Amino acid sequence: MEQQKLPNVTIAMVLSIVSFLCCCFSVGIGGILLSGIALFLVNKDTKLYSENPEDYSNGNSLKTVKTIAIIGLVIGVITLLWSIYSIMSMGGWDAYMEQNQEMLEQFGIPTE
Repeated sequence: MEQQKLPNVTIAMVLSIVSFLCCCFSVGIGGILLSGIALFLVNKDTKLYSENPEDYSNGNSLKTVKTIAIIGLVIGVITLLWSIYSIMSMGGWDAYMEQNQEMLEQFGIPTE
């Protein structure tokens, strides 16, 4: 019987890698979401692989993808917590938005 590939490993790998970028550009929320989806898909494939390991050829990559997804999740949570801490230590949301407004005006970017 010909071995087949697990259905979600590739998309989970892509989501895990993209979650690193989303951690930087979305205050950690995007990284948490994408890593969570990747972990869900990897767990689904792990169950599938554990039932019939001889049927699948890419079962070794499950551990790698799971590790990358967990790292992305941890970085996303740390980024989110750091962002919340920064906003709170700055004086709240209003002070944060005021500072952003001042920075945008300083660089000549129209705000309204």
